[in-house]
Amino acid sequence: MDQTRSPHSVEARLIDWPAANKAVEAAAKDAQGLGVRVNIAVVDAAGNLAAFLRMPGAPLHSIDIAIDKAYTAASFGLPTSRWSEALLSHSEAVRQGMVLRPRFIAFGGGLPIVEAGHSIGGIGVSGGSEEQDEQCAQAGLQALGLKRT
Repeated sequence: MDQTRSPHSVEARLIDWPAANKAVEAAAKDAQGLGVRVNIAVVDAAGNLAAFLRMPGAPLHSIDIAIDKAYTAASFGLPTSRWSEALLSHSEAVRQGMVLRPRFIAFGGGLPIVEAGHSIGGIGVSGGSEEQDEQCAQAGLQALGLKRT
């Protein structure tokens, strides 16, 4: 069997389950220290759920919001908190249309997971303030030895 790469494909890197679980656990510990109850999601580079943790008492609506924050961060490679500013450089049609897209989140709490310059997923936290959510997501990245992009 030929082990060379096809000219019609690309190599994909994805977060593995031990790393995804480590990230959600670290984010939950940070939330506990802040005194907030949150939902935490990690998705792989394709936006598929890789790990999820719901702290008891976290808002139920925040379940989907956490997943969508992770999805948005992974799909665009941009922290969700940066979308308000990023949209300003686009036309009115883009500004109005993007926020209507299913699963698109344009407020803080979602961070891309980037390893050695490759997007491997996203982490999303929801249930606290935007700042608390983003801090918890950052704690998840730090547990993996990664930084916010």
